Amino acid sequence: MNKFEKSLEKLNIHLNEKQMYQFMQYYEMLIETNKVMNLTAITEYDEVVDKHFVDSLSLIQAIDLNQPLKVIDVGTGAGFPGIPLKIAFPQLKIVLLDSLNKRINFLNRVIETLKLTDMETIHGRAEDFGRNPRYREQFDLCVSRAVANLSTLSEYCLPFVQIGGRFISYKSGRIKEEMEASQKAVTLLGGHIDQCLSYTLADTDIERSLVIIEKVKLTKKAYPRKAGKPSKEPL
Repeated sequence: MNKFEKSLEKLNIHLNEKQMYQFMQYYEMLIETNKVMNLTAITEYDEVVDKHFVDSLSLIQAIDLNQPLKVIDVGTGAGFPGIPLKIAFPQLKIVLLDSLNKRINFLNRVIETLKLTDMETIHGRAEDFGRNPRYREQFDLCVSRAVANLSTLSEYCLPFVQIGGRFISYKSGRIKEEMEASQKAVTLLGGHIDQCLSYTLADTDIERSLVIIEKVKLTKKAYPRKAGKPSKEPL
């Protein structure tokens, strides 16, 4: 059993040969494309496994992914966590959102090469798509590994989530103060901070947290504010 499989076993995730091969294909495409455009600073195989693949799949600790959930990954970048989630849990219906068209083109190639179905990419900003009736309050789950404070992320992400659904933010280290500071924004956007799961990535000393925010009421029409506002002036 290799290191990746051992880490997956700790999360109680068991992949077949096809899925393991898809992860390998994804890794190779990531490294190859990274030579011509900036997708990741992490390129060594074991590090990509720990810090991208296993970290993305750690979401299983917060929510049962063995069901046909509608998921949107906001600010997906090189496809994390959306593509690892889709490989490991093929019944998920996933939309990948990113503001950079070059990254979207890369993701489309990955989806095609890995033959991933029920997966869509959209190019644009969360502030714009969060107002679009096709996407607004249409998802069971919104995930994001994007680097922004929780107030800003909540304004990007909560408008996509239907009542009863969740927004789960992947965070580094301990984030008690950031959570406390975001309470007002989360409530204003129709959310409620349910809990924070802190964990250490398998075989590393890297501390991570998953902040689980439940959508308890509809987001007011005023949100999200126009592009740029949530990051410049967090609620």
